Amino acid sequence: MTSPQVLPVDTATLAAIAAGEHHDAHSVLGPHPHDGAVTIRVLKPLASSVVVKYRTPPTRKAPDGWAELELQHEHEGIWAGALPLPPGAPADDVPPYRVVTSYGEGESRVTNEKDDPYRFLPTLGEMDLHLIGEGRHEALWRVLGAHVHRYEGWGEAPDVTGTAFAVWAPRARAVRVKADFNHWDGREHPMRSLGSSGIWELFVPDVGAGTRYKYQILGADGVWREKADPMAQYAEQPPLTASVVHESHYQWGDQEWLERRAAEAGRGHTDRPMSIYEVHLGSWRRDKSYAQLAEELVGYVQDLGFTHVEFMPVMQHPFGGSWGYHVTSYYAADSRFGDPDGLRHLIDRLHQAGIGVILDWVPGHFATDEWALARFDGAPLYEDPNPQRGWHKEWGSHIFDFGNPPVRNFLYANAVYWLEEFHADGLRVDGVASMLYLDYARQPGEWTPNIHGGHENLEAVQFLQEMNATVYKRAPGVVTIAEESTSWPGVTKPTSQGGLGFGFKWNMGWMHDTLGYIGRDPVHRSYHHHDMTFALTYAWSENYVLPISHDEVVHGKGSLLRKAPGDRWRQLATLRAYLAFMWAHPGKQLLFMGSEFGQESEWAESRELDWWLLDLPDHRGVHHAMRDINARYRETPALWTLDNDPAGFEWLVADDAHAGVYAFARRDGHGSVLVSVSNFSAVPHTQYRLRFPSLGAWDEVLNTDADQYGGSGVGNLGRVEVPEDGHANVALPPLGTVWFRYAG
Repeated sequence: MTSPQVLPVDTATLAAIAAGEHHDAHSVLGPHPHDGAVTIRVLKPLASSVVVKYRTPPTRKAPDGWAELELQHEHEGIWAGALPLPPGAPADDVPPYRVVTSYGEGESRVTNEKDDPYRFLPTLGEMDLHLIGEGRHEALWRVLGAHVHRYEGWGEAPDVTGTAFAVWAPRARAVRVKADFNHWDGREHPMRSLGSSGIWELFVPDVGAGTRYKYQILGADGVWREKADPMAQYAEQPPLTASVVHESHYQWGDQEWLERRAAEAGRGHTDRPMSIYEVHLGSWRRDKSYAQLAEELVGYVQDLGFTHVEFMPVMQHPFGGSWGYHVTSYYAADSRFGDPDGLRHLIDRLHQAGIGVILDWVPGHFATDEWALARFDGAPLYEDPNPQRGWHKEWGSHIFDFGNPPVRNFLYANAVYWLEEFHADGLRVDGVASMLYLDYARQPGEWTPNIHGGHENLEAVQFLQEMNATVYKRAPGVVTIAEESTSWPGVTKPTSQGGLGFGFKWNMGWMHDTLGYIGRDPVHRSYHHHDMTFALTYAWSENYVLPISHDEVVHGKGSLLRKAPGDRWRQLATLRAYLAFMWAHPGKQLLFMGSEFGQESEWAESRELDWWLLDLPDHRGVHHAMRDINARYRETPALWTLDNDPAGFEWLVADDAHAGVYAFARRDGHGSVLVSVSNFSAVPHTQYRLRFPSLGAWDEVLNTDADQYGGSGVGNLGRVEVPEDGHANVALPPLGTVWFRYAG
C-alpha cells in the first residue's frame, strides 16, 4: 500500500511557525486529517529524531495496537509525517498518539515521550470570548492565566492532565510559553490567537502545579519581550519574577462565618461594631509564614478584641519598600509568606476566631517593571496611552486605562477574585482621590479636562461604580472602603442613586485634626480646641472609618506615642486617652499595629515591631487598656448602632477649651446610653460639673487613668449618681478618658 502524502504547507508559513511569528500555530502543527490520512507536524527545533506512536487495530507488526511513524525533518525544526486512516474510518478521525523526541546521538542521546499540545481544542468557550471582548467576564481568573486542566481519554487513550495557558495580548504578533517544561526555550510552544478577542491560548499536557513560566510576546514593533502572567495566581519570590502554576486544594472551615455574613448582608455594616487592626505581614513579626501567622496573629488579635484585621497589600510586588502598593501580579498572593493556600489558611483561621478580614487593594496605579504589566504587548495596554492620564508623577507608576472595558474587567474581576477565592470580607481601596481627579498631582497644562470641561475622571468614576455594584452582587455581606481624602460627594452613596457605592470612607479630616491637637502641648491645646469637634459638623455626610493608619507613623512622622509631647508618662496617658476618645466617637475605627501597646520607634517595613516594650509595665498597660476599650465597645450598642445617625450623638461639653474637656453621649435608640468624657489637659479636674442625659446611676466602665493601665488612679470609685437636677460632680483624670454607661 502506498504511504500517504504529507499535507503540503508553503515555506513562508513554515518559516513563520519556526520563528514563532505565526498567529495560529495550531493551523499548521498538530493533527490535520485529509484524503484518508492524518498529517502530523511538530515543532522540535533541537531534536535529532521524532517518532509518533499512534493507536491502530492490532496487526502482526503491532499486536499491542500501537504503531510508530518516524517523522521527517521538514523546515527549521518542524517535523512532519502522515498516518493512514483505517478503511472505513471517518474522514476527520484522528487516532490517539504521542510524540517521542530524541536529542543528541550515541551515549548522549536523550529521549522523552509526551502528548502533543496541538491536538487539543481551545479551553475557552465562545461565551467566555464574547464576555471578555465586552469587558463583562466577572470570573475572568477562571479562564485566563494558567490552570491545571484534565481532558477525558481520547478513544482508548488514558485521561490527559496538563495546564491550559491563556493571556490577553490584543496587539501581539505572536505569543509563546517559556517554562520549566521546555527548558526555558519558548520556540517549542507557540500559542494560538483566538480570533479578534485578543486572547492567546495553549494547552500543554503533562504540566502541573509548581511549574514556573513566562510569556514571550512579539510586539507590533518586532521586539520579543518576556512577561510574567498578569493573571497568575502564584509567583516566584522576589527578586525572581516568573509566574508559577498553582492548583488550590484548600478545604475551608469557615462555612458558618460565610453563612452568617450572607444572612446579614441586607443590614450593611454601619450599625455593627467594627474596630480594625491594620497589619503589615512582613513587619508584624519578621520572617513569619502565612501558617505561622495563623498561629500567632490570630490569637493576638482575638485577645485584643478587634473585630477585623486589615492587611496591607498581599498581592505580589517586587519591592518590599513599596509596602505592596506597587503591584506586579494582581491575582497572586505574596509568595514571601508561602503559597496562596497559606493565605487561605490564615484567613480561614481568622474567620473561625470570629475576626473579619479586609484586604488593601490598589486599582489606581501599578508598578513599572518591564517584565510585568507595563507595555505588555509592546505598547500601552493596561496603562492609559495618554501620558496626561497614564503616568502618576507623584508615585512614579502607571495609571490604568479606565476607559478600556477589558482593563476595567481585569480590575473589577480582581476585586471579586479576592472576595470569592480567599473569602475576604472587604476591600479597602487605596488612592481613590488620585483616581477621581484628572488634575490630581498635576499642574495647569499637565492635564486635559473631560468632555464636560471638568476635572473629574469620568471613566474612573464608571469603573468604581461598576466594581462596587459587581462586588456587592457577587459577594453578599462584604464591604468596600474608600481611602478618599477630598469632599467628593456621595462616596458611600449607592450607585443606584448616583454615588460611588462604597460602604465606608476614611475620614482623613478627622485624622489630621485630632493628631494635630494631641501633638500640641496641653497648655496650647485650648487655642485649638475645636480641632477635636469639627468632624462632628460633617460626621453623617458619609459612612466613615476613623483611620490611624501606617501612613501616620512613617516617613519622619514618628510613632503615635511620640506625637504627644511631654515625658513618657504623659505620652502614654495621652495615647490611652486618645484611643478611648476615638473608640467613642461616631464612625468605625482603624489602628495600625504597634499603636496598641505604645510602639516607641517609627514604623519601618524592614524590621518588626518593638515587642520588647510589652515587658515594660507602662506599655503593657496601654495594651491592656486597648483590650478593655475593645471589650467595652463591642458590648455597648450605643457606640456603634447609630454611628451614621445624628440621633445617636449628643454633645454634653463641646466648648470648654480652658479645661480641655470634651463630653458627649452615644445612644442606640433602644435604651443603651454611654457618656464619654475626655480631659486633654495635664491636670485633674476632681469636681467637674457635668450634665448627664438621664438621672440615676451611671457605671464607670472605662477609665484610661486606672492603675492597671499605668495611670494615676484618679476616678469615681466605679459609679456616679446623678440627682434630680441632672448634673453630677465627676473626677476627670489628667490626660484621661472616662466612659460612663447608664445603669438606671
